[in-house]
Order: sequence, then structure tokens, then C-alpha cells
Amino acid sequence: MAIIAMILFACNKSSSDKTQDIQPPDQSITQSNDEKPKQQPVADTTATPPLVFNQSSSNNNNVDWDKKIIKTADLRLQLEDYKKFNASVHNSIKQFGAYVAGEKQGESNYKIENSLIIKVPVSQFDDLINSFSGDGIKVVEKNISSEDVTSQVIDTKARMQAKITVRDKYLELLKQAKNMNEILQVQNEINNMQENIEAANNRVNYLQHASAYSTVNLSYYQYINGSTGDEENPDFFTKLTRAFSTGSSFVANLVLFLISIWPLMLGGIVSWIYLKKFRLKKV
Repeated sequence: MAIIAMILFACNKSSSDKTQDIQPPDQSITQSNDEKPKQQPVADTTATPPLVFNQSSSNNNNVDWDKKIIKTADLRLQLEDYKKFNASVHNSIKQFGAYVAGEKQGESNYKIENSLIIKVPVSQFDDLINSFSGDGIKVVEKNISSEDVTSQVIDTKARMQAKITVRDKYLELLKQAKNMNEILQVQNEINNMQENIEAANNRVNYLQHASAYSTVNLSYYQYINGSTGDEENPDFFTKLTRAFSTGSSFVANLVLFLISIWPLMLGGIVSWIYLKKFRLKKV
């Protein structure tokens, strides 16, 4: 790092020397010209401020101030006709330009259900949510949240641009390196900067995609075989009845298991009797 600092100091000194070498001839020219001695300094003093102002204004104009909002919806629906709604949902996804990022189906003795992770364009988010309504559809749970990530995108882009500027300076230093040790040190700094730039770029791409496509976590189910929602949260007597039935089935299965291994049990009894008689003979 000391070598890099010396190189930076040398570059800054050389650049300052070059600017000093260029400025005195301009002053000598203005002093030698007796006809217009005062016009030249006035032109120099008024030329620099507009340049600085124009640069700052152009940088502000390049900033993307469009709102970047990540929307997420969690929906849980109870249905009367699972097959009809399932087909309707997949058709609606295509109509609104969305796609399914994940799907999980499940079925038990009393319920059939499905869970979808839907990615939809932010402009079609509200229309897709409103399409999940109608006869035979009961909204059990609905939760919609949003997160403004505009400042994160702008800040990450600014940091990425600053790292690019530093990386370019290291590339210039790499050309002025005199030995292998200096080359390796500068190249290491360039690699670190490049990794940071790529990470910032990936972060910006993720936030832009997340704000362009909203997420809808949709789950829907239907009770089957005459079942009701009470079976999901049974009371104490229902649990007690199920415990007795589970215990009786366990005893029945145990008896059947013992019957199925009767040869092993018979062999064990015979072996035990033989060993007992053998010990008596020894005594």
C-alpha cells in the first residue's frame, strides 16, 4: 500500500506540474499583449464557474428518480369448486402477463389444496388480485404490503459509479508499475474493486426486477368427503375419541404382529426350556 500511495502522489505531482507549466505561458502572453491586457483575465475567471454548474446539473438529470416499489400480496381462499377455480387461475395468470414461480399441491382425507407463487407486472397487480373473487370463493386471509426501494437503487448506482472511477485510476497506475511487486498489488486492488462493482450491479438488477414484477402468494383449498373446517381445529372430545381409536388400532396391529412372528416365539420358548433343563443337570 505504501508503494501505491507513492505512485498516487507522484501522479498527482506530475499532473500539478503539467498544469503549472501550461498556465505561465498564458500569463506571459497576456502581459506581452499591451492592447488587451484586461480582457484575457476576465475571460478566464468567467469561464470556470459555468462548467462546474453544467456538470452538476447533468449528473442530476442522469439520476433515475422513477419510483421503485416492491409489492407483495398474501391470499388464502376457501372454495366450493376446486377444479374450476384452479383452471381459472392458470388462465388469468396468462392473461395478465404473469408467470408461476412456484407451485405446491396437497391432498388429505378431508381437504385438497394448492399454493402458488405468482410474479405479475406491477401494472397488472391490482387487476390480478381483483380477479380472485366471485361466487363460491371465500377470502379467509388477505394481506398486501409494499416497500419503496427507490433510494436503495439510486444509492447503489452512485456507489457503483464511484467504484468504477477508482478502478479506472488503478488501471492507469497499473501502466506505470515498474516491477512485479507493484503490478501484483495494483492488480489485487483492481480485482477487489471489480468484485464490488459486480455485486452492486447484481443488487441493482435484483431491485429493478423485484419492483417491475410484484409477488402474489396465493393458496386455495376445498373440503372434500363432507368434511368441514372443524376437522382442522378439533375440540377436546374429538381429540379424545381419536386417541381411543388410535390406541385400539395400535393394539390390534400389535396382536397381528405377534401372530405373524409365531415361529420365532415358538423357537424362543423351546430354547428357554432347553437351557433351563441343561442348567438343572449341571447342578
